[in-house]
Amino acid sequence: MYEKYCATKGWQTNILHQSFGEGGGPEGRIGTKSVTMEIKGAYSYGFLKKETGVHRLVRISPFNAQKLRQTSFAVVNVLPEIKEKEFEEIKPDDLKIDTFKASGPGGQYVNKTESAIRITHIPTGIVVSSQSERLQGKNKENAMKILHAKLYQLKEEQHAKELKDIKGEQISASWGNQIRSYVLHPYKMVKDLRTQYETSDAEGVLDGDLEKFVEAELKFEVP
Repeated sequence: MYEKYCATKGWQTNILHQSFGEGGGPEGRIGTKSVTMEIKGAYSYGFLKKETGVHRLVRISPFNAQKLRQTSFAVVNVLPEIKEKEFEEIKPDDLKIDTFKASGPGGQYVNKTESAIRITHIPTGIVVSSQSERLQGKNKENAMKILHAKLYQLKEEQHAKELKDIKGEQISASWGNQIRSYVLHPYKMVKDLRTQYETSDAEGVLDGDLEKFVEAELKFEVP
């Protein structure tokens, strides 16, 4: 959905890391467990930052042999790219760096060499990975960029928590606090629970037609 939306905006996308589930559907389909995607384009972060949160999907699952209706959730996290001069200093001793072979659907190895990188920031427990590049050094560079962005976000969240303690409770983007619902069965509707914007063209939205939702959120943000 986001790849197709970015294509309509003329933004470049690059999958940095993707992990897959086991094939469990009647047709042996394999789903994505998690994915990290880099997006480059004018004002891309400004347009997409409000997509952060929990997204709820109701559908007849292609991974269920009984063709039952199922509800699933996806957590979306939109991070800005931190410029190098704004990088928070990270001590080498605070990092645990592992190498592994990049894998594809079904667990098959994409690369024969251990060029993929997994970095664990020991003080916070944050784990980041990159496997899109064939060179280990480039994957490490990408993983460090993601780590810096996540540390920046953590600092922002801690600041927001301090403000919340002053201002009072606010709704957090967590499980049970979905920002948008995508219903494909028994009826079709996509509804944003913050702006109340909705449409019956669920397939169109999942095919990348997000502009009206993004516009509604931008208008909602203006005081």
